[in-house]
Amino acid sequence: MFTVKQIILAHSKVKSGADFPEYIQEVKQIGVIAYQTWVKDSHTEYFGKDGFKTKSNPKYDELKIAETSDKEKFSSYLKAHQKGETNYLTFCKDCAETGIEKWFVSLEAMICTYFDKARNEILAERIPGK
Repeated sequence: MFTVKQIILAHSKVKSGADFPEYIQEVKQIGVIAYQTWVKDSHTEYFGKDGFKTKSNPKYDELKIAETSDKEKFSSYLKAHQKGETNYLTFCKDCAETGIEKWFVSLEAMICTYFDKARNEILAERIPGK
């Protein structure tokens, strides 16, 4: 099975949201089938076949997640990030500001879904393939 160290190595190549599709392909190749990232500190739970699971440590001090979500504003922040206009930490701060608590990525369905604190789906989008 894969290790968090392998995932960190793959993630180290990501400079902006524009690099996300390549990152997805790389972690998919090592056996990740899904993962869930918590915006408050960017710790992530990774899932593999046969119930395999591992998680990363927090990446930064805790952010306060807004109580209410703002889908329109979040969507504009996401688009900017995907164009390479913001780095990862800025994107996470933008998520917190707009009420995004976590995102769940299914590498089988190739869909990334963003959720608020009440576990409502705010946005789901297809991950572009290579």
